[in-house]
Amino acid sequence: MRKITAGLFIAADGVVESPEQWHFPYFNDEMGAAVGAQLAAADTVLLGRVTYDTFADAWPAREDAGGEDAAMAKALGDARKIVVSNAELEFTWRNSEQLKGDLVEAVTALKQEDGGPIGMSGSVSVVRALLAAGLLDELHLFVHPIAVGRGIRLFDETAAPIPLKLLGNTVFTTGVLHTVYGPAGE
Repeated sequence: MRKITAGLFIAADGVVESPEQWHFPYFNDEMGAAVGAQLAAADTVLLGRVTYDTFADAWPAREDAGGEDAAMAKALGDARKIVVSNAELEFTWRNSEQLKGDLVEAVTALKQEDGGPIGMSGSVSVVRALLAAGLLDELHLFVHPIAVGRGIRLFDETAAPIPLKLLGNTVFTTGVLHTVYGPAGE
């Protein structure tokens, strides 16, 4: 069975919304390597539509520019990208397709397909749904030492408890804590 890993930038107060407004002062080579390793291990990337749109607007140009992140951009471009959306979508970024049908049923089937790991970045609503359904194998949280104060949090007040177990953690020199959680099991 294929493994699904998700990575999220999260503020100390649980906010995951608009990380581009507070994340970059904490980004360094350590974080780049950790984020890159989590996504580079995947041959398929599962994304919500908003995250996909952000990636599709940035990564193809980075690949064409040939800068220091061109290898990561190429890896993302070459990966199979599956986008979760209720609206009918058209794609310009290569290897992109839309997830069809019910999210939980379709992702359950995707995990049964042949292939390597499935990576996720951002896509908070999809991460929430997959955690609740027990389909997420690893949750990589990059906890930033900042309280944003407002915005969407990873879990809302109506979420049912989801027991997790700590699989590992690392503290970066910027004060960001990289925690990896998995399902707690029975």
